[in-house]
Amino acid sequence: MATPIVRTAFASALICATAMAHAAEIPPPAYQLIAIPEGVPSEVLYSVALQESGTKLRGHIVPWPWTLNVAGAGYRFATRSDACQALMIAIVSVGPARVDVGLGQTNMKANGYRYGSPCEGLDPYKNLKVTAQILAEHKAKGGDWITAAGRYHRPAGGAPAERYRRAFTKHLSRVTGIKLMVDNQ
Repeated sequence: MATPIVRTAFASALICATAMAHAAEIPPPAYQLIAIPEGVPSEVLYSVALQESGTKLRGHIVPWPWTLNVAGAGYRFATRSDACQALMIAIVSVGPARVDVGLGQTNMKANGYRYGSPCEGLDPYKNLKVTAQILAEHKAKGGDWITAAGRYHRPAGGAPAERYRRAFTKHLSRVTGIKLMVDNQ
């Protein structure tokens, strides 16, 4: 009889293989290159980025690398330089706990230590790597990738994590082409 860990790993691999076979949208190469070494399905990483920094471009929602959330207000910038300047002002103005940065909207107080400097959070590759690492850490605590995504947004759980799981699942369903449901956890 397989152990729970083996069953969970097998189930995750089967879900990923099924998702790839039926994918409605293949994540861009950067998501694949960064997610796989971190042990995160690229569809999960891409769906988090869609949820966190997605913006409508030519009628299609895409992640935007130079996105900031400052005290609950979202800002998108045309260049990394403009976003970096605004990021530095925001950290001083409202404090790092109220500033999220980049594709994965990583919080500067909780995760700023993962970057060499605050503006490194605006490097799309570095931001995706940090996002994937955080997702993998939450997945290691147990549950499926939808649960891990909820913890990514709100480690303490509760209603905010539940709302996030529902929104994330819509993106994941779009990317995988599979209708997914969210359990209330």
